[in-house]
Amino acid sequence: MDKSKKITVFLHVSVWLVLFSMPYILWYGQDQEMDRLIAHFWIPLVLYGIVFYLNYFVLIERFLFTKKTIVFIVINIVLIVFFALLRDQIESTFFQDIVRKSSRPRPPFRMFIYMQILSYLLPLLFAIAIKTTRRWVKTEAEHKEAINFKLKSELQHLHYQLQPHFFFNSLNNIYSLVDISPERAKSSIHSLSKLMRYMLYETNLEVVPLNKEIDFMKKYIDLMKLRVSDKTTVNYDFPSEETAIRIAPLLFISLIENAFKHGVSATKTSRIDINMTCDNATVLFSVQNDNFPKKTDDKSGSGIGLQNLEKRLKLLYPNKYSFENSIKDNRFVVTLKVKTN
Repeated sequence: MDKSKKITVFLHVSVWLVLFSMPYILWYGQDQEMDRLIAHFWIPLVLYGIVFYLNYFVLIERFLFTKKTIVFIVINIVLIVFFALLRDQIESTFFQDIVRKSSRPRPPFRMFIYMQILSYLLPLLFAIAIKTTRRWVKTEAEHKEAINFKLKSELQHLHYQLQPHFFFNSLNNIYSLVDISPERAKSSIHSLSKLMRYMLYETNLEVVPLNKEIDFMKKYIDLMKLRVSDKTTVNYDFPSEETAIRIAPLLFISLIENAFKHGVSATKTSRIDINMTCDNATVLFSVQNDNFPKKTDDKSGSGIGLQNLEKRLKLLYPNKYSFENSIKDNRFVVTLKVKTN
């Protein structure tokens, strides 16, 4: 028996112990006739308990929740009427002396049955309320579990989508170096192997230490610098001190990749500025680069990276991020702020 079931059994037993001991609690120190206690208190409680648990364990699940409402109502009417008549019969047969000694006038038979039926509605309605609440809680839990599973599946898909995208873009950059500078191409392949090792073996977790992510971005920037000419200046500034911040992996790499894709020209001077700051559990990341729009017929780069980033942000950090981009003085500026706690 698991913990939740043990707690449920304990609560049920506790409630019934309190109910059966109520006469002793309410009339403590007064003489109590055992026959009167049994007839007017314990027998009704037993019958109420039968109505409650019969509905709780059988009738509600089998008939009410399966939308056989009329059958459910008929069975309970028959059950309540039977118990009301049974109680009257028990009192008349086994507790005649108590009935005769009672100073209160006995109500007419129909009124007596009517009052009895109303008293049995309380445990019935209580059973319906508990079962309905438990079912609602269970349904909500299953709904949330389904949503979480869907989110995890979508995040996993986005993660796997990003890896080949990153890999192929890097290979394209290395390919352009093969004829120009074979030595730099070799160095790029070596650097790429380190980056791919990180992506394959260390980014399967939901969050990674920010320091590891920073180290990955530095290596990627150094790799990209190998393919740009001396006309391009790349500056970056990351926090140098150790931090306890943990963040979703590969969250910023698309912005850096985008800067090298659209901010570098073969004939004109250009500058890329990358900056990251941390304040408690908030990470502020910004990239600025010269704006050299690609021609419409240029198919290099599919745009998956930024689309992927925005989808991941919505899933991973709902209402905890801001993502802005604009063009100022012919420079593309993008800013991403993420609250990690």
